[in-house]
Amino acid sequence: MNSIRYDFRSDTVTRPSAGMRAAMAEAEVGDDVFGDDPTVNRLEQRMAAMLGKDAAIFVSSGTQSNLLALMSHCGRGDEFIAGQKAHLYVNEAGGAAVLGSIQPQPIAHQSDGTMDPGDIEAAIKPVGDSHFATTRLIAVENTFGGKVLPMDYMAQVADIAQRHGLGLHLDGARAFNACVALGVDMDIRAFTAPFDSVSICLSKGLGAPVGSVLIGRQDLIDTARRHRKMLGGGMRQSGILAAAGLYALDHNIERLADDHRRAKRLAEGLAAHPALSVTMPDTNIIFVDTEKQVGDRLTEFLQSRGVGLTGRYGQQRWVTHLDVDDEMVDGALAEVAAFFRAG
Repeated sequence: MNSIRYDFRSDTVTRPSAGMRAAMAEAEVGDDVFGDDPTVNRLEQRMAAMLGKDAAIFVSSGTQSNLLALMSHCGRGDEFIAGQKAHLYVNEAGGAAVLGSIQPQPIAHQSDGTMDPGDIEAAIKPVGDSHFATTRLIAVENTFGGKVLPMDYMAQVADIAQRHGLGLHLDGARAFNACVALGVDMDIRAFTAPFDSVSICLSKGLGAPVGSVLIGRQDLIDTARRHRKMLGGGMRQSGILAAAGLYALDHNIERLADDHRRAKRLAEGLAAHPALSVTMPDTNIIFVDTEKQVGDRLTEFLQSRGVGLTGRYGQQRWVTHLDVDDEMVDGALAEVAAFFRAG
């Protein structure tokens, strides 16, 4: 979509900066399947150290990272518990069921994006009863739809997992967004401490072109490495890509606050129109609801004027990122105003 002037479709649309491209061009590489790529090794070691975990594995995408986590925690016929609208349940093509023979047990979300702890506990299957799949894992997504789920909630879920002997996985694709939103007293180690495994995306707000990292216990990462090979995910001189991730960790974490600030400003501008019901963002994702006909016409109008966003059935999603500046926010809001002036 080369006609897009203001691209709010997702933070995955970011392009590597000149500095990131230079780091990629200069990366020292080897064969990662043999464990010989020094840049991949540095990225994995750094991510494990940042989170205070045993080990990490660099993979091509967040979908692959989550799938490897599920397959490492669960065997054929086992079950994982996740939110009804969780990305790894809804948006990852059923990979756990198709490729891992793992049964999902979805739980309804509350208005704040959490799953009710009572619902989670009630969904855990009785141990040793042959009528049921064996519950092995609880998966939490944070941020969820751009919302930061509270630390005390994550501690509650961790307590349930511990009491029932279950694994705990964090789909933390935007975990750094959550930490920045929570403020200076929150770091990624504390944020991810309760979890046995954590998936973090490098190609969203952090701005790398490709890749996610799965971090966790040594035994889980060892199993994930075998599954990665089985799924065709073993990469060779992938240090070129890992170098982008290392650059992102050095340069693009603290600046996530700029994305959050622009998202709030954009949300406030959108909310000035009475026809739009705007969810004020915790981080960089805004949801806008309106009557379906108005919403669909607005989406079509904006797309015709070079404003990229996602929208269907009257709901829109706007996402700010490092390729969106203040002028782009102003430009997009001007186009929204033009739509309502035209009636």
